[in-house]
Amino acid sequence: MPYDLGVFDRRADYKSETQCKRTSFAFYQAVRDLLPVWALEDMRTMEVFHWEEGRACSFTPPEAFLYALVHDHQQYAKFLLNRYSVGALEMPSQSFCCCQASATPHLTVAVRYNRITILEMIMDSLKDFSDSERQSYLNTRGCFHMQGGKDALHLACELVRPECLIMLLGHGACPYVTDRDGNTPLDCLLNQIRQGEPDMRSKHVCLGYLILFMPKFNFQMKGQLQKNPALWQSLIGEQAFQWLLELSPPSLFVQAMQKMTRSIPVKQLDSLPDFLKPLDFRLHQYAR
Repeated sequence: MPYDLGVFDRRADYKSETQCKRTSFAFYQAVRDLLPVWALEDMRTMEVFHWEEGRACSFTPPEAFLYALVHDHQQYAKFLLNRYSVGALEMPSQSFCCCQASATPHLTVAVRYNRITILEMIMDSLKDFSDSERQSYLNTRGCFHMQGGKDALHLACELVRPECLIMLLGHGACPYVTDRDGNTPLDCLLNQIRQGEPDMRSKHVCLGYLILFMPKFNFQMKGQLQKNPALWQSLIGEQAFQWLLELSPPSLFVQAMQKMTRSIPVKQLDSLPDFLKPLDFRLHQYAR
């Protein structure tokens, strides 16, 4: 093996916390260095341990998948999902995620690190879920200590991740779910827009995606838009301002796009003509 894991003395209590920390870090390094899948699986199943509740434990597929996410090891992530299916997305041990009652952290970690390719793999793995199971998985809040208790959609808006946002919305994430403070994803995004630069273009793209997946605009910050119309019209444009306050209906083009984006798979958006792609529509509508 490329890392010296030491020789365990099976006559002694070799599964000590110190030795587990050593082998755990070796596995972390191996995934970080993008070692081949076979080498990582050999390490995970035979040679490395982490310390959990006073005993040595092997890394489970969900724990290995978290490492693959953090380090963008796409081949390892693909292997784990193909081999263990949604079992690779189950809750890891408490040493990896202390909020055991919350959703598994893989979605929010994928959004935080902007792992678009692996996020798409996760979405594909949910195809066998029922609609209710998929909704639950996509919309449940994440770990409070790691992700502030936010679900993946709120996090995508807060961190301004357009590719993550459209993928989540296109696979059924609900744009009306609120966080612990009662904010919708739209509220989180408007707060980001109010802060101005940097990357206003990406913020406007995210706003366009939310508009395409929100038939009704119910959000906490509606009162702030009403109180400061000049400010918000300068930030999001006259048309978006009118639509969000429901002072005028979206154009027929936007309504048609709303119907289309909710009825075709996200992957097929790339095959649309340029003038019909939501991204191009967004830049045309909100470019300043």
